[in-house]
Amino acid sequence: MAIKHIVLLKFNEACDARMVDVLSQSFGALPSSIPGITSFEAGENISPEGLNHGFTHAFVMTFVDLVARDAYLPHEKHQAFVELLKPCLADVLVVDYALPGA
Repeated sequence: MAIKHIVLLKFNEACDARMVDVLSQSFGALPSSIPGITSFEAGENISPEGLNHGFTHAFVMTFVDLVARDAYLPHEKHQAFVELLKPCLADVLVVDYALPGA
């Protein structure tokens, strides 16, 4: 069963726009180096509702199954990205769910 992995990021004040771009590109490069990721989408919040609680960027990945998602989490490329992200991170929210019928 395919798994959606949603990551919402809130960057701290020390992280400038250039670094946010670097981090977004680094996150987007993970699917090409980690097996089992079938899709990747990313974008900056544009909702007018004001309900984002400071989270400004969304990243959505689809994994072929739970095994692929579980292999991604400790993967060296993912962990290297996490280390790059940490100095700029104010908060993170992650939600995973199984795709119906997948």
